[in-house]
Amino acid sequence: MTVRQLLGHQAGLCVLSPAPTTQEVADPAKLSPILAAQKPAWPPGTRHGYHAITLGWYKSELIRRTDPAGRTLGRFLADEIARPLGLDLHIGLPDSVPRDRVAYLHHWKRAESLLHLNVMPPALFAASLNPMGLLARAGSLPRGVVPWDGDYNRDDVRALEIPSANGIGTAAAVAQLYGAAATGDSALGLTRPVLSELAAPPASPSRGRRDRVLKVDSTFSLGLSKPVPMFIFGSSDKAFGTAGFGGSFGFADPDTGIGFAYVMNRLGFHLCSDPRELAVRQAVFRDVLGVRPQT
Repeated sequence: MTVRQLLGHQAGLCVLSPAPTTQEVADPAKLSPILAAQKPAWPPGTRHGYHAITLGWYKSELIRRTDPAGRTLGRFLADEIARPLGLDLHIGLPDSVPRDRVAYLHHWKRAESLLHLNVMPPALFAASLNPMGLLARAGSLPRGVVPWDGDYNRDDVRALEIPSANGIGTAAAVAQLYGAAATGDSALGLTRPVLSELAAPPASPSRGRRDRVLKVDSTFSLGLSKPVPMFIFGSSDKAFGTAGFGGSFGFADPDTGIGFAYVMNRLGFHLCSDPRELAVRQAVFRDVLGVRPQT
């Protein structure tokens, strides 16, 4: 298994079994052996599937083991990216941030989601009916954290580092970060070869682009999503970014030098292209810039 395969969601490590406790997540020395004990759900490099929660923890462990200071992803983000760029962006909310500045996240109830199944691709909907399938298990949070009970608003959960699920920041900060990546801002420290790799076409797994978790065609490269026909974003296929839970989305568009971000505190139901986000993205790229329509 290679780092590129892991970052391309090709490692088959999309589930942690058993799910860690919040105490284990808070202590990298306890979380590390849980990550190491997992067995791939498929031969790495042959398929891919959205590592919805696990990828952030694996990234953090890679950073912790290679960084001379042994920092986690959240600490590295704060020291090496957020502070130099002046970003109001956190993974693991520090005590220094006034809690009255943090928006309350309005999560839908499980029963409410049944009224919106028509927005899901049919194969994804079918997969969602299986509580033991990869889709359900790949989305599992630490034990004791129940999103539809409002647990994302708990202060102890906000303080945890769940890099794939609880980043907290402003839309301006996310857009500025992606803008720095799009333009090669020296403050970000990305070399020209790295930027070229981010903009390059993804390396598809040997058995095709059908996502084993989401049951749709998807593409990932170096930890980020790339445009596909069902999800066209940016001015060209050089764009790269990440769609977030409930409708948020941020990406870099190298051809225009734009960093785009949409965040909200009321979660929607779309896998990608939430109508609220899509309307803003269409206005920017189709109506103002006159480049390709977004989907």
